[in-house]
Parts: sequence; structure tokens; C-alpha cells
Amino acid sequence: MNVQECFNAAERSRVNRAFSCAERLTGAFFNITPGEWFPRRYDVKTLPELESHEIREAAFAHLCKYSAEEGGKDPLRGLHFYRVCLQDNRILDAVKRGSSFIKLVPLMLYIATHELVHILRFETGESDFDMPVDERTKEEKRVDTITRNILSPGADPELKLVLDCFGGGYRIGDISN
Repeated sequence: MNVQECFNAAERSRVNRAFSCAERLTGAFFNITPGEWFPRRYDVKTLPELESHEIREAAFAHLCKYSAEEGGKDPLRGLHFYRVCLQDNRILDAVKRGSSFIKLVPLMLYIATHELVHILRFETGESDFDMPVDERTKEEKRVDTITRNILSPGADPELKLVLDCFGGGYRIGDISN
């Protein structure tokens, strides 16, 4: 894999800050305190950390769900967590193609918020992670609308540009278990 296709250390730091900001904004929208995010277990991985099945060429991020096996004496049995699998190469390509227009931080804020909305909808039962394929397009539209409702108020010009350019049919994420 080409080094230019992956986030460098500074970009990874911006990604982490975008997820922190997305947690605050999404939490405020859904009335979730910072401490309540812990039970909604998720982690974020970038391209060099991903397994082959976590890589998707058609999206900026891929959401996977992992579960501890049921049964046995494992105290974690039946628990699950989500992994947001960032596709660095696709994200960096969108920033590069957008040259001076699309910036990494607002694009990452949009992607992070979108993925966190998915996780919350799955965890609250508003949506089913294992939904039929034909339902996924409808779910993506719902999540995009919610994401826009979270980010639009107070959006600066760079974030407004991202909201204008992406979503609404553009494939931000993909889900699978």
C-alpha cells in the first residue's frame, strides 16, 4: 500500500479530534452525556489497521459489528462493539480532488457524525444492523438527514461545502457484520 494513501500522524490527530467533536454534537442532539458513550462501544481504525474484509472501495467508511460468541463462561459473551473502518485513501482522494475547497476536518466531522448516528440508531433499536439490503438505501437517507440536522446549525462555510457536496445519495458509509 502506498504511504500517500494513508493518513499521516497529523491527519490522524485531526481524525481523532473530528470524532471527539462528532461525539459532543451527536450527544447533544440525542441528549446523551459523554459518559453514556462508553456503553455504546465502538472504535475507529484507519486503513493500515484494517482487516481485508473491513476495506470497501465504494465508501469513506465501513461500519462493522463484532460480537463475542454466545454461551460458554466468557464474561463478555453476548456483548458487541462497532468498528468504524475509515478508508483513508478514499477520504484523502476526496480532499485532493476538492483541492482548496474540501478540507479534511469538515469532511471527517461529517463522516464521524454519520457513523455515530448509525451506531446510536442500531443501539436504540431504531434501526437493525442486519437489515435487508433493500432497506439500507432508505436507512442511509435517514441517517444523512439526521447528520445534516446535527451539523447544519452553526456550520461554517467549509462544513457547508461538505454538506453541499456529499451525502444525499453519495455513499458515505457501508455496514456489515
